Amino acid sequence: MGIKKVKPTSPGRRGMTILTREDISKKEPEKSLTVSLKRNAGRNAQGRITVRHRGGGSKPLYRIIDFARNKPGVPARVVAIEYDPNRTANIALLQYMDGEKRYILAPVGLREGDTVQSGEGAEIRSGNALPLKSIPTGTQVHNIELHAGRGGQMVRSAGASAQVMAKEGDYALLRLPSGELRRVRSECMATIGQVSNVLHSNISLGKAGKNRWIGKRPTVRGSVMNPRDHPHGGGEGKAPVGMPGPKTPWGKPALGYKTRTRTVSDPYIVKKRKK
Repeated sequence: MGIKKVKPTSPGRRGMTILTREDISKKEPEKSLTVSLKRNAGRNAQGRITVRHRGGGSKPLYRIIDFARNKPGVPARVVAIEYDPNRTANIALLQYMDGEKRYILAPVGLREGDTVQSGEGAEIRSGNALPLKSIPTGTQVHNIELHAGRGGQMVRSAGASAQVMAKEGDYALLRLPSGELRRVRSECMATIGQVSNVLHSNISLGKAGKNRWIGKRPTVRGSVMNPRDHPHGGGEGKAPVGMPGPKTPWGKPALGYKTRTRTVSDPYIVKKRKK
């Protein structure tokens, strides 16, 4: 998969780049593994906007992904590699020996026709899922569980991978993509390899309209608002912030202000991602 520059037939396409997607072998999704989702445009049950800058965009079908990989010992053949509009990574359609079909996150190097497996007896090969206690030190992994049996929750975006650094008793020490060192229970499952679509972060959308297709609405700077709408608003011409430090629209400090209150995971973090 490479990056292609499009012809500059309009100002919006002049800086646009796209992925060539020669790895994609199937365009239409598996109907039995899709579901229609309601889009809330950042609104809660009362209809109030709780997350700004969301709305519109095309309405894609959601592909049901098997993050748990809970068919140990049953080999599966990769039927196709597909594009998923709901995530940055590509997905792989598996057909198990018993006839069941499932989607998984496609790792780098997985091709149509390959065989993958999960469970303690699986080989250390890209696409296979094993408990952390069965994975050798130094191996790249993704789709890592935080609680055994719940399904992978960490390291799932395009190009991401964590590394197994050490094993200490009932825990494995992982270095996450952010640089954080974290202990995870050794019975938790992880998939071998790096998540596919590594070049995703290098593409240029080229125009604002492409962001609207994704469902992102425009972000307005606080300095161009009125004082009633934002703490940075008002003033004649380009006015400075005029207060101790920049603020959010609701008056809270915007930079360097610690908002983390949930410390349940603190004992498992050996080294934080921020100094």
